Amino acid sequence: MAEREEWGSRVGFILAAMGSAIGLGNIWRFSYMTYSNGGGAFLVPYFFALLTAGIPIMILEIGIGSMTRFSAPFALGKVAGKKAEWIGWWTAIAALILNSYYMVILSWAFLYIFKSVTLAWGKDPGAYFFGNVLGLTDGPFILGGIRLPILLSFLVIVLINWFIVSRGVKGGIERACKIFLPLMWIIVLLLVIRGITLPHGLEGINWYLKPDFSKLANHKVWLDAYGQIFFTLSLGMGTIIVYGSYLRKGADVVNNSFLISLGNCGFSFLAGFAVFGTLGYVAHVLNKPFEEVVTAGIGLAFVMYPKAISLLPAGKALIGILFFFLLTIAGLSSSISLMENTVGILMDGYKLNRMKATSIVAGVTFLIGLIYTTGGGLYWLDMVDHFISYYALALVGLLETIAVTWVFGADKFREFVNSVSEIKAGSWWTVFAKYLTIAILVILLLLDIYSLATEGYGGYPGKALGIAFGYILLGMIVAYILHSKEKLDITKEVS
Repeated sequence: MAEREEWGSRVGFILAAMGSAIGLGNIWRFSYMTYSNGGGAFLVPYFFALLTAGIPIMILEIGIGSMTRFSAPFALGKVAGKKAEWIGWWTAIAALILNSYYMVILSWAFLYIFKSVTLAWGKDPGAYFFGNVLGLTDGPFILGGIRLPILLSFLVIVLINWFIVSRGVKGGIERACKIFLPLMWIIVLLLVIRGITLPHGLEGINWYLKPDFSKLANHKVWLDAYGQIFFTLSLGMGTIIVYGSYLRKGADVVNNSFLISLGNCGFSFLAGFAVFGTLGYVAHVLNKPFEEVVTAGIGLAFVMYPKAISLLPAGKALIGILFFFLLTIAGLSSSISLMENTVGILMDGYKLNRMKATSIVAGVTFLIGLIYTTGGGLYWLDMVDHFISYYALALVGLLETIAVTWVFGADKFREFVNSVSEIKAGSWWTVFAKYLTIAILVILLLLDIYSLATEGYGGYPGKALGIAFGYILLGMIVAYILHSKEKLDITKEVS
């Protein structure tokens, strides 16, 4: 067996894992969720969810990667039997599908770095983004042709990912994250300072954190907190497992899990000051109620924030460049981890060298992502993201947690992580991982399925939703085929 690649340092691993967790959602989703779920009061269920689900499952994923020194399929197969390998193979396909549209979003941010120089969006950023940039059509079945600027930008993003991942764990991913992560923190701090020093910026911060403890009586707020924690930490994607597999033998698991999880959540919290400070200024300049200027997701990043940039008293182009550069590198630190998950699985399962595996994954990612570069691409991106993020990843997280805590044994696993960790995982870990997290994930899945069955999603026609849902089914089938043809026999590879 060829010697497995390893991280060059503990700092390199922490930065890479934190980079995997910190992505676009930390910048445009957390702050809006906090605002809409009780402001400062939302931090109570959020950090409760972090301590009772986020950190325990982070320990689980880093731990099984470190213990087995395999990517997700073979790590799960080693601890829970050959049939459990399929769960990990599904993470390879899910990561591939997710990354195909995630990189397209990054391509928008990359384009906007250059558009910020001249404030190309003009007086109506919404019309410019949806019309001039996306060429948005009237529905998902009207593709409208490929948007050449997006296609070329998408190609650049794929090539950047290919270049970084093909250079290996230490020489590519670790080196890149040692640049990306400090830059991200520096830029977000600069944007925070700019945001809170704008006229009425502190009023926006007040809206962001103003506590409404009455909302804590609503069970949905608690479920939102658990959902946000699970997805913001990149759990259930296989990326943390493969990153854990590159740790040196005897490397700390529990302490690293705390550092990575708290660092990710701290970044989310800090980014909220930059976003809401700026929105407070926008509400003042436009003389509109705050509720009319606050938004989430793509609308925040590519419509409202460009609007805010245009209204700044000075330094408009610089702030625009910094903001979209932040989005780009935050996204890249996540996309390389998603690519590495699939690459690592192909390397383990088919004995491919890194260059060949990376080239295959990059090529397939580009081909799958072509539909999202069309005029109707946004519709498909939205639908596929909903099914992958809300169903596929939650299901993987549920199954892998059951495999480790119930099949392998929670106490047996805890014995391993405690043998290599400064901070010990006590009986609290068993209670949270074996019972609470599983119960929460089951509830989240059932509620989402019920909502989809009774309300649909986004007003899309059933036919379109069926095709988008087909991504999950097709992925499961492909995962099974890949699993059946793998060349790695873990019973022989590990004593």
